[in-house]
Amino acid sequence: MKKSILHYDLDTFFISVERLKDSRLNNRPIMLGGSSSRGVVACCSYETRAFGVHAGMSMVLARRLCPQALVIKGDSDAYGKYSQMITEIIAEEAPMFEKSSIDEFYVDMTGMDKYVGCYQWSKELRNRIIKETGLPISFGLSTNKMMAKIATGEAKPNGHILVEQGNERAFIAPMKVERIPMIGPKTAGTLHQMKVRKIYTLRDIPTEYLEYLFGKNGKVLSQRANAIDHSKVVPYVQSKSIGKERTFNKDTINITQLKSIISNMCEQLAYELRSAKKLTSCITVKIRYTDFDTHTLQQKIYYTACDHQLIEHALQLFDKLYKRRVLIRLVGVKLSGLVNGHYQMNLFEESDKLANLYKAIDQMKDRFGGDCITRLRSFESGLKSRKLSAFKG
Repeated sequence: MKKSILHYDLDTFFISVERLKDSRLNNRPIMLGGSSSRGVVACCSYETRAFGVHAGMSMVLARRLCPQALVIKGDSDAYGKYSQMITEIIAEEAPMFEKSSIDEFYVDMTGMDKYVGCYQWSKELRNRIIKETGLPISFGLSTNKMMAKIATGEAKPNGHILVEQGNERAFIAPMKVERIPMIGPKTAGTLHQMKVRKIYTLRDIPTEYLEYLFGKNGKVLSQRANAIDHSKVVPYVQSKSIGKERTFNKDTINITQLKSIISNMCEQLAYELRSAKKLTSCITVKIRYTDFDTHTLQQKIYYTACDHQLIEHALQLFDKLYKRRVLIRLVGVKLSGLVNGHYQMNLFEESDKLANLYKAIDQMKDRFGGDCITRLRSFESGLKSRKLSAFKG
């Protein structure tokens, strides 16, 4: 059966939400991100891209390229609200969909051509999203996820493209190799050194040689250069969660130790998220007193997989929960509202330096185990309990 995969992507999502809130921002060059010397551009309007500005760029460089741009910190609550609104609209209409990030969705429409034209259905759903939210959104429809995503990129801003079966290879042939989703700056640099800049040139390189250069990714790279992608649409399940709890052998009132344990839980859970390429949008803290009186408190948060952000939210919730000042027998942390997708920093506040630090920490944990390195606050709890992991390095 012919596959039909649809990819929706909201155009400059954060900027578009800001313009809904304030129409004076329309048609103005805008950048969202950290304003410090180490800040990074999280999102930029099309008006700034003409000057060479792009997401992920140092804010210092971006300001130098486009000094007339307005810099906004961002409103994560508003972005989460609109993301949820769009998720609910798609959930009402789509047979199966994946939420790959706060502003990207895949829909598996395979078999729907028997009953309704997939392209027409996609346009109608897009029109509904625009009408009910006021946000511009583009889509690509093709035979696999990679092709749909590339088609969406070609359709932007605020457009749509259908790449029919049999036309996939011709469609991507003249594009730069960077258009293949798995090709980052490092891989692109290696290919450029080989004078490989277009997908049709990459297609001519033997698979065996690509495997020699890039390992197991070489085979996937060869397949994608030929418009082949076997990745599946992963059904979105909003209620999925992960969590940890700790019951003490001896009830405690040691606040420093309790907060250290909560911090350690957040750190471990955040690493699990990043390893699984997931983000969370809700955190819950649980405490149980010595008399088994149990209380929980949750908070909606911006999509993240950063333990320092989760720790901050968890400790704030703990301070609100712990009112009786009596012994505690259990504490727990749960993360819910999970979405599949790449790891993303809260670029409204953080810097490229911190992003690189997280990357280095995860590489160490992947190699030596999740307990090989930990934060000082979590380490303090380990000194007081052999049952909790401590720094081994």
